[in-house]
This record gives sequence, C-alpha cells and structure tokens, in this order.
Amino acid sequence: MPSKLKLTLTCGDYEIVRPLKEGRIEPDGIDLTMLCATSSRDRHWRLDRNAECDAGEFNLCGYYMARGRGHPYVALPIFLHRRFRHGFLFVNAAKGITKASDLRGGKFGAAGGFLAAACTWLRGTLGEHYGLSHKDVTWYTDRPHDIPFAKQQGFEIEVLDGGPSIEDRLLAGEIDAMMSAGYPQSLLAGDRRIARLFPDYKQAEIDYYQKTKIFPIMHALIIKQEIVEKHPWVPANLAYAFNESKRMALQHLRNPRILPLAFFTAAWEEQNALLGGDPWQYGLGALNRNNVETALRYTYEQGLIKRQPALEEVFHPIDEWAWGGTEGF
Repeated sequence: MPSKLKLTLTCGDYEIVRPLKEGRIEPDGIDLTMLCATSSRDRHWRLDRNAECDAGEFNLCGYYMARGRGHPYVALPIFLHRRFRHGFLFVNAAKGITKASDLRGGKFGAAGGFLAAACTWLRGTLGEHYGLSHKDVTWYTDRPHDIPFAKQQGFEIEVLDGGPSIEDRLLAGEIDAMMSAGYPQSLLAGDRRIARLFPDYKQAEIDYYQKTKIFPIMHALIIKQEIVEKHPWVPANLAYAFNESKRMALQHLRNPRILPLAFFTAAWEEQNALLGGDPWQYGLGALNRNNVETALRYTYEQGLIKRQPALEEVFHPIDEWAWGGTEGF
C-alpha cells in the first residue's frame, strides 16, 4: 500500500477544523498531524522563528511582512480566524473621549504586540473610516516587534521596556486609548476606568460590514514553499479537506440541540441575514479578495512592508473545484 505524505499542521482548536483534527475528514494522500493545543502566540512564534511545522495558521498581516523578507512559507486562501474589531478599542473613561478623532495628538497603546493582525486592521480602519491616521497619535507597545521593520517618518512608536502593562497605563491615565487582540481583564471585571471607544460596537461592526462587505480576516493558513514545489497536489487536497471539515462542523452546529444557548437559532438567522450563509468562506472570490487586499493595503500604508505585491505573489492559487459550498448552514 503506498504511503501517504506526512505533514504537521498547527492551528487553533476551532469548531470548523475539529472534523479534520478528529479524523472524520482526511485529506487525500496526506497523513496529517494536527497540533491544536498551543496558544496563538506560541503557534506564531514556532512558525515565524523556527519554521517548526509544515503548515499552520498565521497572522495575515504578519505573513505579508514575513513573505517580503524571504520567509519559507506561502499562504493558501484558507482563513481560519476572522473577527470584527470595533469592540476591541478601549479608552480611559475619565478623559471624555467619544469618537476616534478625539484621540489626535494623544497616546495610544497596542497591548500584547504592535504587529498583531487585529492592531494592523484597527489602525487601518480608524484611518480610512473614522478620521484618525496612524500618524496622528504616539504609539506604545509592551512587547518587542516580532518581525523587524523600518518605521515611517511621522509614525511614532515606543516599545516599553518593563514597568506597568499597557492596560495598567490606560487605567492610570498615562495613555488615552488602547487596542487589543483580546479583552482586558479590567473590562471583564467591570472596572469603570475603562470604556469602549464604540459603546454599541455590534452596530458599528454591522454598519462597517454593510459599507465595506468585509468580515476582517485575521489569520491565513501557510505552508512551506518547498512542499508545494515538490508536491503540487497538496494545496488543493488540503483546501478540499478544510472546506469539508467546515461544512461538516456547520451542519452539526446548526442543530439547535447542540449548544446550550436559548436564542442560538435567532442569532444564527441574524448572522445569515447580515453576512450571508457562509461568512467563513475560503478561496479568493470577490469578497475574500477585497478582504485580503485591504489588509495588504493597510500593511503597506503603515510602512510594515516596502511594496504592495499582487495577491498572486503571496497566495498560492487553488482550483475552484476545491471550494464546495456551505451556503445555508
């Protein structure tokens, strides 16, 4: 019996990948080892610094930076993590900040790292849609940059060396605002010193989607270039397996008995009405092309890459047959 190609792949333990992780879906010709127990930070570090796995989930904007610096991976249009981000902008509640433009000339923190896809998306979104350029504030981050880059003139960034965290500095009033990939503990604890820049962030995100048709892609799947060159059939077979895994997972979750949420069906129907039947679609169709091109443009406009390449330079093409639909689940 011919042996299968052994590959290791690291990604989050998402519902849409569990059928693949659990072996209910198997990519044709591939013996896939899925590593899903590590944190997002750890996964990114392993791929970026050590290229430890054959493939993995990676910060989309960070990938654009790494690709431009000769990193040995190429992206596949398989997008495992998306998130609207208006609800991840926070201000010091005592400063009377009610809109983004109030922050001009102020101090803005990027908690947990300046180069997170969430932060690149938010800086670009604030500049394009809310009148606050990334050069209008002084930036602070509490972690060294994972990928070196030359700062733009007028783009002031200070990497803090020890001392209070970005969140603590916001609470103390040392900085005016903060963006984060996750929820601050002070917010979860009900601390009144922290507030959202967009109090009705859900409506802001709906308005943003209706204007742009973008459900922001945070992470893409990347694979070693040498594997694609040696085994050109691998990308499409992985794509088909990931899409089948998503289809199976969504079909399972559609059963209202699965999740212990009283109004789950109503929430699902609301999502479908707003975002369509498959907001997590893969491939480079019109919606996804606009999405990843916007992220690429923001990465370039913020000076994180030296030039803005064509998508064909940074994504390996996948034949249309690999993208079976999940519409309606």
